[in-house]
Amino acid sequence: MSVDADYLVDRRRLKRRLLFWRIAAVVAVLVAVVAAVGRFHDSAVGGHVARLTVDGVIVEDPDRLKALSEIAADDSVKALIVRIDSPGGTVVGGESLYHYLRRVGESKPVVTVFGGMGTSAAYMAALGTDHIVARDGTITGSIGVILQTTNLTGLLDKLGVEPIAVKSTPLKAQPNPLEPFSPAAREAIQGVISELYSMFVALVEERRDLTPDQLARATDGRVFSGRQALDNGLVDAIGGEPEARRWLEEKHAIDADVPVEDIEFEDPEELVRKLLGESVGKVLFSERLRLDGLVSLWHPDL
Repeated sequence: MSVDADYLVDRRRLKRRLLFWRIAAVVAVLVAVVAAVGRFHDSAVGGHVARLTVDGVIVEDPDRLKALSEIAADDSVKALIVRIDSPGGTVVGGESLYHYLRRVGESKPVVTVFGGMGTSAAYMAALGTDHIVARDGTITGSIGVILQTTNLTGLLDKLGVEPIAVKSTPLKAQPNPLEPFSPAAREAIQGVISELYSMFVALVEERRDLTPDQLARATDGRVFSGRQALDNGLVDAIGGEPEARRWLEEKHAIDADVPVEDIEFEDPEELVRKLLGESVGKVLFSERLRLDGLVSLWHPDL
């Protein structure tokens, strides 16, 4: 008799569990439907403002660029806010981000909000947006390009080490820490740096309404505070995201109540690790130097 009672109890427990999971499944479906309807309603009625975060060292990130291409083609995205807090990065990283932000700007307004830092390649990227907002204390500017190496030949002489290299031409693998930096090599490298710097200056001249004197001052490599950047025409306003939203509302009739959605894509930390690893390698073995290794990066501690 007790066996039958235990059997009935187990059956009732099983039925309760089944009922719980059925209800949970129905609730999950309803939540998914409500979310989908909400997104459809959002797209049909007011859309949303997308927000892209760019921080740390900027390198060319295919996932980020793909996300920006999708934003450019998405009619439900009414505007793009780009939050930047970066000392810069590779020239190619800043240049590619600039061009993709310009592509988004062809169909919707794009505004930059600088955090603690927006220098070098980070500022280059911001030039691809229509409006730049910075904090009073934001460090920005440092417009320029740099290639750094070292000369270890004196140390190697003291250690009794003689580096030997067989090269096709004298300029191959220059600069190289294991041999003197020849005048011819310096001239060749300076030509590349100057060309990329001219490209950077041309972007500033095209995208910012500066007088010749302002342009010369802004692009001499110095850094500015946010307030100084405003006075020198490098940014448009002081503030943060609320000021960016106010600009979108006043200039593009995008109400401040339109929701913001963050753009999500693959974590770029792997790319940063790759960049740092290659940078160390380039100091020691400069035959690995590539054009995308030239950096536009503010690093005052070096």
